[in-house]
Amino acid sequence: MALVYLGLGTNMGNKVANMESAIQAISLEVGVVMEQSALYDSKPWGFKSENNFLNAAVLVETSLTPTQLLIKTQALEIKIGRSAKTKTGYADRLIDIDILLYDNIILNEPALKIPHLLLHKRDFVLIPLAEIAPDFVHPILQKTIKELCTSSLTN
Repeated sequence: MALVYLGLGTNMGNKVANMESAIQAISLEVGVVMEQSALYDSKPWGFKSENNFLNAAVLVETSLTPTQLLIKTQALEIKIGRSAKTKTGYADRLIDIDILLYDNIILNEPALKIPHLLLHKRDFVLIPLAEIAPDFVHPILQKTIKELCTSSLTN
C-alpha cells in the first residue's frame, strides 16, 4: 500500500458539494482517505477568473500504482462533471485532482510527474498540505512541507 497526497480544487458551482463528491469518490474508488485538510479559499492561479477556488489536500492509502492513480483521478474528475482539460492553460473547473506526492518516489514520465512540479510554488497547495503533512520531506527539494510553506509565504 502506498501513501499518496492529493490536491483538490474547485471554482464552479457548489464548491463545498464538489469537494465532498470528490472526497467520497476518492474513498470509494482510490483508497482509504486517512486525513483531510480544511477547505481553503484562494484566488485563481495562472489565469483570470471572477470565481475564487476552494482547495484542500487529502492523504490516501491506495494499492494503485502511480499510473493507475492518474487514470482513476482523471476518470473521477470527468465523473464529477469536469470538462476536458485545456491544452493552452488553465480554466474554471468543477473539480481538479492533482497527485502531489506518492510515498517518497520521484517519477518523471511524459504524462505524470511526481512530486507535482509546481507543488512548492503554489500557496493554495502548500497551505492545506502543510496542515496534514507538515513534516513530510519533499523528495527532490529535501525540505519539509512546512519549510516550503513558510518560505513560499515569505517570498
